[in-house]
Amino acid sequence: MDLSSPPQQETENCTNETGSVPTVTEEVRLRRFLCYGSESATYRAREQKNLCLERASSLTELLEAGRGSEAVQEVQRISLRGGVRSTGSALFALAVISQHSDVEAKRAAYGVLKEVCASPSELFSFVQYKKELSSAGQRGIWGRALRKAVADWYNGHDALRLARDITKCKRKGGWCHQDLFRLAHMKPANDGVALVSKYVTKGWKAVQETYADREKTEDVMKVFVYLEAVEKTKHSSEELEVAHLIEEHKLEREHVLSKHLKSREVWKALLKEMSISTLLTHLGKMTADKLLGLGSAETAAVCERIQDEHALLKAKTHPLSVLLAAENYKRGHGKRGKLKWKPNRDVIQALDSAFCKCFSNIESTGKRFVVGVDVSSRLGSVALGSLVSTVTVAAAMSMVITRSEQNVDVVLFSEGAVVPCAISADLSLLQITMQLVQVCSSCTDCALPINWASDNDKMVDVFVIFTNNATWPGRSNPAETLRMYRQKTGIFSKLVVCGMTTNSLNLVDPDDGGVLEVCGFDSHTADVIRDFITDVI
Repeated sequence: MDLSSPPQQETENCTNETGSVPTVTEEVRLRRFLCYGSESATYRAREQKNLCLERASSLTELLEAGRGSEAVQEVQRISLRGGVRSTGSALFALAVISQHSDVEAKRAAYGVLKEVCASPSELFSFVQYKKELSSAGQRGIWGRALRKAVADWYNGHDALRLARDITKCKRKGGWCHQDLFRLAHMKPANDGVALVSKYVTKGWKAVQETYADREKTEDVMKVFVYLEAVEKTKHSSEELEVAHLIEEHKLEREHVLSKHLKSREVWKALLKEMSISTLLTHLGKMTADKLLGLGSAETAAVCERIQDEHALLKAKTHPLSVLLAAENYKRGHGKRGKLKWKPNRDVIQALDSAFCKCFSNIESTGKRFVVGVDVSSRLGSVALGSLVSTVTVAAAMSMVITRSEQNVDVVLFSEGAVVPCAISADLSLLQITMQLVQVCSSCTDCALPINWASDNDKMVDVFVIFTNNATWPGRSNPAETLRMYRQKTGIFSKLVVCGMTTNSLNLVDPDDGGVLEVCGFDSHTADVIRDFITDVI
């Protein structure tokens, strides 16, 4: 199997007389589970998944059919491509496969562990899932295969990279590195990893006693100096010293004690190497700590970073991630209201600029779209799972599609009427938002955009519909209308229905592999929709 591209679906065309489509297979259900933690055709924003075997019946079916190695390939493919909504699902699936009696599948699962578990946090999660499965009646976990896989995970890292990772994430879910080193009977593969092993199992004092006067290779010296900087940062009471250590050794926020994260000097040092995603997350904290004063040099530096096209491209920052960060920043307080700040207008302007620049990060799917926005009621509600208004969500998603695709029709619909809406690349988010709120009626019928396409002989690959209501089927059910459209055109058109304020829609046929329901909105929504459109799921 080619892991660089998604598997080809068998449902690209729908040319039979009945307009029927293939049923949803075990592979499709597994891909859904791996991408967003559910085997159903419904993605719920911000939903916390309680991962268990009952939620992954497709995985069990594949294992029982002797197809465990294929399941491992799916886990590997989807994990490596990035953008997975539910990383835990892939780790859980790998844990299940590694517990199974299928020797080949088990070997394959451990063989991809280092690739799938990209960080210590994910390694801890994988081990915890195995423990939970063992408690649920599965096989015990610390056999030779797991010991070797965990030891290989540590030994497979560059020693300096390993030192950075184990000091950034020391423990999770009751597990720490010392536990894993002990249980895996860890034997370091080289001198650099041996130093890290000594640090993990015996502590910094033992490292000093062993290595302080010993002749060290260049690689070992780098690890020793780095760990020394981490320890100094942890015990220093001087914020200027901490700031200097951060700059000199490229330490990160996780290396810094909470008391030092109130220091302007420390934040200034962290900013120089901070990733775009981390920067967007902590704008409120930096403003609350008076680092981002109006007109300050620090504010100018942050605004420059936020708008840096090269950095945005390198980080593959999605415009919707910037939009969510901007909306969170504008409200002036954290989720629980304890952290408060006065939004800086320069930062807000920089976020608006970054939002527009990020559209160049989106690749075209080459599909033909009809985007339908339900205007049967005022789009002023807040989208479930976010702090963003539904009209802003609909406008932003319309921008994402129209700016990345060549063939797009946007229509507004309500109570039997469908009105084309001209959205060009030069329109701002505010201008598009104003277009969407000009029309308001009373009844929702999500089949209308499909009927409009059929009546106007539009050849459509994907229908994407945004609604603010607890919808009703209308005169024609969307599932039936889609079937009739497919039958008429011979195109296996896909349908995405986004219910922005509801946690349940039930408008589509669950056995139709060409439909997706989205409830609410979060930073992963656009990725899930794209994965569905491009047959990743």
